[in-house]
Amino acid sequence: MSLDNRVALVTGGGTGIGLGISRVLDARGARLVLAQVQPFEETALDGWTSGEPLQVQTDISDPAAVERLIDQVDRRYHRIDIVVNNAALTGVHAVASFLECSPEQLDRIVDVNLKGTYYVSQYAARLMVRRKIAGSIIHIASVGAFAAQQYASAYCATKAAVVSLAQGMAIELAEYGIRVNAVAPGDILTPASADIAADLKQAGASLRFVRTTPLGRRGQPEDIGRAVAFLASEESSFVTGATLLVDGGFLAY
Repeated sequence: MSLDNRVALVTGGGTGIGLGISRVLDARGARLVLAQVQPFEETALDGWTSGEPLQVQTDISDPAAVERLIDQVDRRYHRIDIVVNNAALTGVHAVASFLECSPEQLDRIVDVNLKGTYYVSQYAARLMVRRKIAGSIIHIASVGAFAAQQYASAYCATKAAVVSLAQGMAIELAEYGIRVNAVAPGDILTPASADIAADLKQAGASLRFVRTTPLGRRGQPEDIGRAVAFLASEESSFVTGATLLVDGGFLAY
């Protein structure tokens, strides 16, 4: 699944699942643009095979910042072929009981996870249409879009929303040759989720509703990267409006 010379924007692309996605796309030849709100760590961004990525520190919940980001990509590459909407408020930052979640925390979860995904997709799609590029847009959702998780009602709601967003976008953008899909990861081992059970317990969750993964291991960020690479490639040229579960069987029972 070669992605040679395709320009790929990965939000949250320098850490966790996003870094795993970036590494896989890089190995397949994509030219990367990594965007995230936190500073980039030099040690995590070494050893690229397709050239050093363009790194942009930005807040995707700010539409003006997103417009500047897409303009920067356009000036640098004059195109964008792949968008991976991975940036999200997750882990301990998204943990809150329904009764205790503050308006400020709810706003931040929705602003980043849903509105940020919308803004990045909208500005990138406008560039694709203007440049007549049949691109691929991929949202990183979650198994939480399909199965409730304790102390994660706001998080799960935003992930269900991006699944629906992928479907709506797929219908509207099909006439331009732009495909839109989502990937729903299961339990993936990242620094943000390494101690999620302990974080939930400390927040007061009972852990009565925790599932196990039938394949018997936690997923790796590269597992999600390989699914994204498939959806970004011509191997999935007749796939749009779909959500691919990459969960080790988490939702199989």
